[in-house]
Amino acid sequence: MAEHNGSNADAQRPIVQLSPSNVARRSAARWTGIRAETIKLVRSEPFEYCTSSPYPVLILIEQGIRSDGETVIEGAAKSTLRDIGKRLCFVPAGRRLYGWTAPRVLARSIYIEIDHAAPLFDRDLRFSEIEFMPRLFFENRDLWETAFKLKGQIENPVSRAYAESLSVVLVHELIRMNDPAAVPSVHRGGLAGWQQKRLEEYIFDHLSEEVSLIDLARVAQLTPFHFSRAFKQTFGEPPYRYLIHRRIEHAKKLLENPARSISEIAQAVGFADPASFTAAFRRTAGTTPTAYRRAVA
Repeated sequence: MAEHNGSNADAQRPIVQLSPSNVARRSAARWTGIRAETIKLVRSEPFEYCTSSPYPVLILIEQGIRSDGETVIEGAAKSTLRDIGKRLCFVPAGRRLYGWTAPRVLARSIYIEIDHAAPLFDRDLRFSEIEFMPRLFFENRDLWETAFKLKGQIENPVSRAYAESLSVVLVHELIRMNDPAAVPSVHRGGLAGWQQKRLEEYIFDHLSEEVSLIDLARVAQLTPFHFSRAFKQTFGEPPYRYLIHRRIEHAKKLLENPARSISEIAQAVGFADPASFTAAFRRTAGTTPTAYRRAVA
């Protein structure tokens, strides 16, 4: 994952503080513009929680029922809602969310901290200048679906470009939630011929490297948001999926050489280890690299 754009202190700071701290298990991830933590309760006992950040924080509560408790965001009325599962909370930059809960089930949630000044997000949106209202336990289908996909990138990452694409969509959904008129119209056209050619060459030349959405958008001289949509309209699939398909197609050619090991080929086409390469190869080609090699031998 890419480094967060904030300071080292920000990167080390937990997004949410729990007391006692051993009531939950955490997983974390970072990529351009986003830092995220998944929280899974492992003990069914009362605990306190608090999150305070210089960045906006979106909270997705995948599962949560409490027998007692309350939640407060500075500047908003407190909530004592018991069934808080399948709901979202939004904490504006600089605000504090805190509370306590006596859980009836082992809750699962994700905390997503958004660097509003990250280069991934279009400057024209003025995301860092928007005065968001705090929101407790609300529902928003589009925002939920995007945040839930980001949760999957913490547990089973697909690619950096995919995570960054989701981050861009998440920011647009937050802006639209706050003010539907604030989101600019979506670029409807596809890529120009020179953009297609330059992208195809760039992707082929960097198959062994971790390619970000920002890198690809810069090649096409578009903002990440408009680039993602123009790319899909032109190539028929999102950038991250196109990149994986090109890597697997190149891997097939390399597999025809029996002198090259699976580990060497995995590294040559940009996968961190043979296991992730095999999983991606199976999803794309319907078979394993070893079986494919035997079939073409």
